[in-house]
Amino acid sequence: MKLIKQLLFVFAITLTLYACKNATNGTSETTTDQETKSDSKERTGQAFIKDAGSTTVLSIAMGSKDHTTLVAAVQAAQLENVLVNAGPLMVFAPTNAAFAALPEGTVEHLLKPENKAALANILKYHVTPGNYSKDFLKKFKKLGQANNDYVKVEVVDGEPMIGGAKILGSVKAGNGIVHIIDKVLLPPTE
Repeated sequence: MKLIKQLLFVFAITLTLYACKNATNGTSETTTDQETKSDSKERTGQAFIKDAGSTTVLSIAMGSKDHTTLVAAVQAAQLENVLVNAGPLMVFAPTNAAFAALPEGTVEHLLKPENKAALANILKYHVTPGNYSKDFLKKFKKLGQANNDYVKVEVVDGEPMIGGAKILGSVKAGNGIVHIIDKVLLPPTE
């Protein structure tokens, strides 16, 4: 029984990483499908099913008055379907105040359609396969993010800091967990 659980866990992680990699490295066929959906103005997929049955990391963000900027960014990057994935997904969700702390004009610039790829990269840097509590995160030195980069984890005064961001609170979801953070995580520049 233990072996079966381990195999299922490995399968789930592999499937999640594969989905994240495909979302990051989409093929031309995927791009064509997305362009067709954009052209028709009709959004489809799991994120747009009215009764999905359980709370997802996306529905938690959408239901929060403190995450309207994050939701607008997710919608502009068209990543809704990624965040309703079976998971488990761990989302580090910056508050509206965290976005407001960015240099003036940054958010508006990223929300432009021509910056969709850059915005998607930044948002994927806030997503990690897994479902770890705040305390469990103290055991890590870095986390592999959905954009194929790593974010540093430090423990400061007994609290885990993710890429320099403090976790303000955590909300469990049916497909993972949302850790509310006080800073927008920016991927390392090359």
